[in-house]
Amino acid sequence: MLRIAMLSYHTCPLATLGGKDTGGMNVYVRDLTRYLGRMGIHVDVFTRSQDEHVPHVLHDLGYGNRVVHVPAGPERPLPKPELARHIPQFVEGVKSFAEGKGLHYDLIHSHYWMSGVAAEALQREWKVPWVHMFHTLGAMKNRVARDASEREGDYRLEGEQRVLAEADRIIVATPAEQAQLQWLYKADKRKTVIIPPGVDVSRFYPIPADEAKEFVGVPPGDRMVLYVGRIEPLKGVETLIRAVSCLDLNDAEHPVCLVIIGGEPDVPPDAMTNEMARLQNLCDELCLGRAVVFLGKRGQDTLPYYYSAAEVVVVPSHYESFGMVALEAMACGTPVIASQVGGLAYLVQDGVTGYHVPDGEPQALCDRLTTLLNNPSLRQEMGRRAVEYAQGYAWEKIATRIVEVYKSLLQGSRVFL
Repeated sequence: MLRIAMLSYHTCPLATLGGKDTGGMNVYVRDLTRYLGRMGIHVDVFTRSQDEHVPHVLHDLGYGNRVVHVPAGPERPLPKPELARHIPQFVEGVKSFAEGKGLHYDLIHSHYWMSGVAAEALQREWKVPWVHMFHTLGAMKNRVARDASEREGDYRLEGEQRVLAEADRIIVATPAEQAQLQWLYKADKRKTVIIPPGVDVSRFYPIPADEAKEFVGVPPGDRMVLYVGRIEPLKGVETLIRAVSCLDLNDAEHPVCLVIIGGEPDVPPDAMTNEMARLQNLCDELCLGRAVVFLGKRGQDTLPYYYSAAEVVVVPSHYESFGMVALEAMACGTPVIASQVGGLAYLVQDGVTGYHVPDGEPQALCDRLTTLLNNPSLRQEMGRRAVEYAQGYAWEKIATRIVEVYKSLLQGSRVFL
């Protein structure tokens, strides 16, 4: 049986979505592992232990696949600059686990640059092929950073360059990401292969709107605009809030509400992130009152209900390498309005499954929201097309393409898939 060492150093695929470092990458690693398991491929996902009370080995992904929490530094969440210092200890923990179990891994698949740094060390030891996926790029984040606090340090950019130079294959989500690697990092195009993330269409599918609204507690006549994701400046939530403030919110029969899933909105002020506090203050300044609801984190199992209950899902990011939320929403039959940046420009079909809007322009977003909120037949038609389009991203198809990458690297060895 083929064995894959999947590395997700800084975040666990089992973590609840909407936290500071939990989002599309967690979903990607979790679902890819499950679908590889269905194909008879054994995967151990190695992640840094962040809670000493969580068992170090869990079988929550099924098919005999494991999530292994490796102690590396204090077993609690750490800032990313500090995380980087504990990568060597993580590498030793992975090696010890493999030796203790008598395991040989045929291939390493790493996610995000810190996992790539760990994979480089493991590849030297194990002498096996190495596939990497960045998910986000430090240089692109720096291009949209508004101040020094949002910029990525040189340690990340240097780490990404090392990973690019040493990995056998780089999987990129879109042609945009491939171009960014060539433009900003001088990457060898021959090393990259474009394979988008997938969506679990057995989980994300249209739920009748009345049933979905009843589940999430939205009155049948209300119109819901939905945001799902991390609460950080890069995600452009301020643009969305300002756009909602421009809407006509005086329709008593069909009121509009913005529901924001992600972050921790109810913690004491001294524990709240700067961005969450800033956004809540913005809502007060704009006198939005009950028109904006911060729900905090929600489990992945509940998201199809929220997507299906929404009239429209908005992804207002300043930078997005792909946009898993947009794909999940479309699979649930909900139109998406997304910034015309990065992977979103490829994923959302303008005028077909939703709309593109210029990044950081509330009025343009407000105009598109008004169009969709006031036109039920247009929403229905876009939603129908979105479901059809999302079928092309079903994990069964995407996982097969990734296995083809594995095969190409393992050709000529004693390993056969």
